[in-house]
Amino acid sequence: MKKGKPELLHGTLELLILKTLAVQPMHGWGISKHIQQISEDVLEIGQGSLYPALYRLEDREWIKAKWGVADTGRRAKVYSLTKRGMKHLATEEANWEAFSLAVNRVLGSV
Repeated sequence: MKKGKPELLHGTLELLILKTLAVQPMHGWGISKHIQQISEDVLEIGQGSLYPALYRLEDREWIKAKWGVADTGRRAKVYSLTKRGMKHLATEEANWEAFSLAVNRVLGSV
């Protein structure tokens, strides 16, 4: 079996985006780069996955966007976490902790 980068589990990208925006508001490219850097280049989020997830999160009112200026000086949408998003993030982090603990128990039992 060829080693490669792991694929994200369904719903994980949204959790990673929310956690990233809990640090500070960012534009899309900044969100992608932050996740890649924090994961030590294990997780790479392409635009084809990132922007649809951002739109879904906006539709659910977990994040909001406003036009701003990126580090490059170009106009960019800057996303930030809403109060509803913070509440959802706390729930999802607790769910992730329980899930990962359970998987680690199973993996460690063999």
